[in-house]
Amino acid sequence: MSNEQGSRSRWSTALVSLFGGPFGGFLWIGAGRAAVAWLIVVSLASIAACYVGLPVFPSANLAWLADFAGPGLAILSAAIVVPFARRFRPDKWYAQGFWVLILVALTSYGAALAIRTFLFQPFSMPSASMEPTLQLGDYFFASKYVYGYGRYSIPLGLLPVDGRVLGSPPKRGDVVVFRPRSDPETDYVKRIVGLPGDRIQMSDGRLYINRVPVELEDLGDYVTQDIRSARLQRETLPEGVSYLVIDYTAPSIGDDTPEIVVPAGEYFMLGDNRDNSADSRFTMGTVPYGNLVGKAVRLFWNSNGSDYAARQVVNGSGE
Repeated sequence: MSNEQGSRSRWSTALVSLFGGPFGGFLWIGAGRAAVAWLIVVSLASIAACYVGLPVFPSANLAWLADFAGPGLAILSAAIVVPFARRFRPDKWYAQGFWVLILVALTSYGAALAIRTFLFQPFSMPSASMEPTLQLGDYFFASKYVYGYGRYSIPLGLLPVDGRVLGSPPKRGDVVVFRPRSDPETDYVKRIVGLPGDRIQMSDGRLYINRVPVELEDLGDYVTQDIRSARLQRETLPEGVSYLVIDYTAPSIGDDTPEIVVPAGEYFMLGDNRDNSADSRFTMGTVPYGNLVGKAVRLFWNSNGSDYAARQVVNGSGE
């Protein structure tokens, strides 16, 4: 593990850095100040990048980049720390293997798990069901605390409760991440349009809430590489929440539905891409309050190179 001068070998430093990141690597070689400095700089840079958003490259499909991010960062970690291996002596208490493991687990993995579980969790859009609000390839954060914590808030279902802890109910118009009864192992993203007790119906492609048509403004044609003939519309809910929806020119099975009364403690979900969304109109049905995972709040990247600056705040009225 150490050479004749008392410093760590490059091989052991690389191995620790691969799994413990630069923070663990610097601890291993005895560079405590460098470890703390790295942790602070990376934390601040991560917060800034997530708030401002990561850069996109127009028309470049970088979805593969997410798959290689983990191994790439591990290799980068080793490359950062290894050149410093012989400049320090591992004679500090924190440079011992046991303490390196504990400190890395608490500060890196532990902090990341706590943030992901209780504050914000990243998600990606694998489909166009929420277009134009959320587009294929979008990466966004969902707030975990805004609705409290339920069975799907904690990894591996370690919070076996019915309902929610420290919960507050969602509002109509919120874009939410949830697990439907029909597919409880998969995260879905839709917009809440129906609250408990509401009567929800689609008639000729228009949303009715409690038998009153929702305000709808036609904004013209909507054409993309995948959508050949559709209309872009602005839908405004009774509470004043406004957002864009897509309605295909050709009729679809979801344009006309029977009236559904939303059960107590459940919510009716719709995708903004009305003719390309599996939602509460179909087998998914309404979604229990306890199945909510979080509220979509902010975009931070698009892997397909689509500009997301104007869409970055997900749940803003008038988006």
